[in-house]
Amino acid sequence: MDKVIERLKDEKEYYGELGRNYLSNSDIGTLLSNPADFMKPREDNKSLSDGRYFHQLILEPERAIQTPYVDVSSRNTKEYKMYCEDRNLPFVMLKKEMEEIEWCVKKMLSNIVFYDEIYREGNKFEEPNLAMIHGVMWKGRADIVTDEMIIDLKTTSDINKFKYSAKNYNYDSQCYIYQQLFGKPLVFFVVDKGTGQLGIFRPTENFIKGGELKVAKAIEVYNKYFSPDSIDTVDNYYIDEELL
Repeated sequence: MDKVIERLKDEKEYYGELGRNYLSNSDIGTLLSNPADFMKPREDNKSLSDGRYFHQLILEPERAIQTPYVDVSSRNTKEYKMYCEDRNLPFVMLKKEMEEIEWCVKKMLSNIVFYDEIYREGNKFEEPNLAMIHGVMWKGRADIVTDEMIIDLKTTSDINKFKYSAKNYNYDSQCYIYQQLFGKPLVFFVVDKGTGQLGIFRPTENFIKGGELKVAKAIEVYNKYFSPDSIDTVDNYYIDEELL
């Protein structure tokens, strides 16, 4: 397993053919809401590119400077479409979007507590791991692994609602999975994209327990339709709920 984990440090391996042998927290939403989309590739978009650039600026600045961008007002412009077409790119960031993310990073790293925790000596960045959870192999790639915890970096559109929206984004299942993978609690370091306000959010036992229930339900769906031993097809999936 150690050799596989070492290979998963390569992003192409983690998100490529090797990584597709394992479930991850990003599969939770699909398995629980629309299993027909399980394992389908996701097209790049603003949300994904913003998050990727945010993480790279903090954890891999040498990669962030390679990010392509177009200095135009919107993606409807002729210049944007020509840029993508000339380089055979389906999507690139706008310069103004990059500047917004750079502002968020500046806000986070200007805080001495956040800076010290993120760059503490001995911390490991973009660390992958594997573990058997409820009979299925799972993978995870931690933003930052410290001696005491895992730090996950997040942006939000409203930090005052983060504790309410966290479950909707399956951060509860992420906490449970990563705790199993790394044997440490996961803590969220968050910056508000609108105000620059910062927050540290620590999951409770109840929050993590809710995440475990999601994982168990996702595994049930996976085993029924997608595992090597599955005896059903996802074409037979349907929602069966009571209206209250």
